[in-house]
Amino acid sequence: MPKKLIKRFMPDHAKVREHRHLQIFGDLLHDPNLFHLNRRSASGAFAVGLFMAFVPLPTQMLFAAAAAIIFRVNLPLSVALVWLTNPVTIPPMFYGAYRLGAWILGSNAADVPSEFTMEWLVEGIGMIWEPLLLGCAILGSASALLGYFTIRLLWRLHLIQHIKERKRRRALRDKKI
Repeated sequence: MPKKLIKRFMPDHAKVREHRHLQIFGDLLHDPNLFHLNRRSASGAFAVGLFMAFVPLPTQMLFAAAAAIIFRVNLPLSVALVWLTNPVTIPPMFYGAYRLGAWILGSNAADVPSEFTMEWLVEGIGMIWEPLLLGCAILGSASALLGYFTIRLLWRLHLIQHIKERKRRRALRDKKI
């Protein structure tokens, strides 16, 4: 993985520790493993961040930070990956999760109104919460597993490529001598 590129976009450790919303974690933020960037911490951060992106609550970032601290994976990367769900991607992601959950439960998907209102949401939440949560859990788990193993694989392939390149450079250097 392009470790230097990722590190360039990472926030400063001190800024993260001083962030007002993360103060509830206290001294737990001083664990150096939360800011290391290696194969284990990056792949774990992808799993945490991608899973938490499918949590249908407005506090996803706080949950991602808590999970990163519990699993001792890269905190900034975990929290940043939650932004996969943003105002543009939330409707199709959660609607797809709802449809998947409704299909698995064998229930009919509720008709989508032509315009969303708070009245429809309050009335419809009783019908949609089970399929939505089931779909979010399934898609969150699947994306977390896929992200975890993809990052592990890409990191390993990059490392193998780096080792081969180093051997090639050594062989060229030895030839010249």
